[in-house]
Amino acid sequence: MATDYDTPRDARDGDGGSDDSIEALKGRREDKQSPVVDADPEAAEGLELPGADLSGEELTVQVVPLQHDEFTCATCFLVHHRTRLGATDRDGRPACRDCAA
Repeated sequence: MATDYDTPRDARDGDGGSDDSIEALKGRREDKQSPVVDADPEAAEGLELPGADLSGEELTVQVVPLQHDEFTCATCFLVHHRTRLGATDRDGRPACRDCAA
């Protein structure tokens, strides 16, 4: 059977609609929300807050100097292999293929 979707719908057609007002719907939504936050104190132990004092921490990162077959892009400042060299800018600085495009 063909359905005309442009005709006005009636709540009695069985589409599950109801004639609740917007205030009743808002009240029903607020009833489902709880103002209490379930906080797990053990889950927050691994989190660091912004501005936390990290002066006692020590970095363990090994810094490798720029290799002979690498260059630093003058636009994105990432280190790329020479095969990724796209072009040089007007000052003669190298740019990768992504930034040169």
